[in-house]
Amino acid sequence: MTAGPGELQRRLGVGDAVVIGLGSMVGAGIFAALGPAAQAAGPGLLVALGVAAVVAYCNATSSARLAALYPASGGTYVYGRQRLGEFWGYLAGWGFVVGKTASCAAMALTVGLYVWPPHAHAVAVGAVVALTVVNYLGVQKSAWLTRLIVAVVLGVLAAMVVGLLASGAEHAENLSLTGGLAAHGVLQAAGILFFAFAGYARIATLGEEVRDPARTIPRAIPTALAITLLVYAAVAVSVLSVLGADGLARAVAPLSDAARAAGLDWLVPIVRVGAAVAALGSLLALILGVSRTTFAMARDRHLPHALAAVHPRFGVPHRAQLLVGCVVAVLAAFADLRSAIGFSSFAVLTYYAIANASAWTLGEGEGRPPRAVSVVGVLGCAALAFSLPLGSVIAGGTVLAVGAVIYWVRAGRS
Repeated sequence: MTAGPGELQRRLGVGDAVVIGLGSMVGAGIFAALGPAAQAAGPGLLVALGVAAVVAYCNATSSARLAALYPASGGTYVYGRQRLGEFWGYLAGWGFVVGKTASCAAMALTVGLYVWPPHAHAVAVGAVVALTVVNYLGVQKSAWLTRLIVAVVLGVLAAMVVGLLASGAEHAENLSLTGGLAAHGVLQAAGILFFAFAGYARIATLGEEVRDPARTIPRAIPTALAITLLVYAAVAVSVLSVLGADGLARAVAPLSDAARAAGLDWLVPIVRVGAAVAALGSLLALILGVSRTTFAMARDRHLPHALAAVHPRFGVPHRAQLLVGCVVAVLAAFADLRSAIGFSSFAVLTYYAIANASAWTLGEGEGRPPRAVSVVGVLGCAALAFSLPLGSVIAGGTVLAVGAVIYWVRAGRS
């Protein structure tokens, strides 16, 4: 199908959409969030992973039903406007763009920390520039590169899980809950781990570039989420069984530290390469998703309309992509990894709360998910968001409030 002026071309099938979702999820949590999550939850890390997965499932189900009904770029920005009103759609889009821009910087810095730690920020900026160029050349090229990245990362993680569980260094007692559970710690850890599961939103935000979206999106989102959950569970069990909750909480690079503790020194450089590649995959998909939401908001004049331009040859929102790339590159030069994760989680949980509320309004003939899914999704997002570290809650709430003020000031003037 040929796209009209100002429209994006539908080039992605089910496999491409699944791979883009995996590229966003696999890597982000495993290499960046396991340590902080263990620090919060202690022996309840696996419980926290399960809680995050339940909330992610609800969000994914709501997002898939909405994306099939509204297959346009922007994800929950579009759904909120259509189902709840202009303001809620705007707030979702604002939270997504701001929160995921912080995620982009965090992933870029993760690349730098694994590739060349003394010059992590310089490597991060270089990675952002390179992947912005890839995205500029067309969404299909991004999908093929993501496919390669996902294959490499899954291979590395599989080798690590098999190696750790066969090393003889694992201890089953490290998986027990004898140390007790703290509800707040488990929820906080789940909020941190949710940072990793949120990648399926890339599939929804690319709704305008997916072939047969009513069929493709509802298949791609749960498939990508299920694969990611299996990978995360296997990695978390193997690393936790070797390091224990306390060791994992202290670990700077949990997977590398687990390999050393198990006497698998040959695996350490492989894990480092896998971490860098995984972060690159997440960064590639994140830049892709943020630029599409920016494009959608610009098309509706909630952002400068000049950003709604589509490249005549490559069929991508090139101005939005260049702006996002420049902002992320600047942030990557100064970002702090852990604070970026918390801030991003708060903003994105707000985004998904609006998605679940939007899904609640669907009628039976519109593919409405079970009511319980929407309710658990909204309440789960709220619980995880406000269980995050206080600094993340304050920063996220402030940014959302600033966005709301901007909206109402512009609405009053118009």
